[in-house]
Amino acid sequence: MNELTGIVVLAAGSSSRLGQPKQLLWYKNTSLLKNTIFQASQIPNTTIIVVTGSNHELIQKEIIGPKIKTIFNSDWELGMSSSIVKGLKELLGLNPDIKKVILAVCDQPYLTSIVFENLISEHQKTQKGIVACTYSETLGTPVLFAKKYFNELLQLKGQEGAKKIINRFLEDTIAVPFEKGNIDIDTIEDYNELIS
Repeated sequence: MNELTGIVVLAAGSSSRLGQPKQLLWYKNTSLLKNTIFQASQIPNTTIIVVTGSNHELIQKEIIGPKIKTIFNSDWELGMSSSIVKGLKELLGLNPDIKKVILAVCDQPYLTSIVFENLISEHQKTQKGIVACTYSETLGTPVLFAKKYFNELLQLKGQEGAKKIINRFLEDTIAVPFEKGNIDIDTIEDYNELIS
């Protein structure tokens, strides 16, 4: 039987370089955030938590679906680590026995459900504790962490992201390719290039 997978979507940042909430940018008839949630929702046996922060009210309106739980991170200005910690704590509060979590961001326009499926199947096949996406010669999000790394995640501080843990435990990490995973939206130029 397929065990439950937690998916935490990190959507708390202020998109300061962009000047508007990147979560709400429109691409292919949907917003970047809605696409991330939709793709995650295609995976059976998941529980999905969206962590909001800056622009909470606007972003909250984008989150639809009975399966989706939203949590507001009042410490979002402290950096991505605070959202990872908040999302994982919420997940464990709802599902204390959960064995794995996938961390995803909402500014990868080419994210599909296949990426999530590949992370889960690779974890099941190899039993590696960390399964990360690979693109542009780096390892990054979405990334799956087995339960044994939950404490490491809960101890992240400031601007630290999941990459710190991936780099520390490379011998227990396996990569799955995510074509165009390197394309994310940080500036208006990035967005204009995406939609042109």
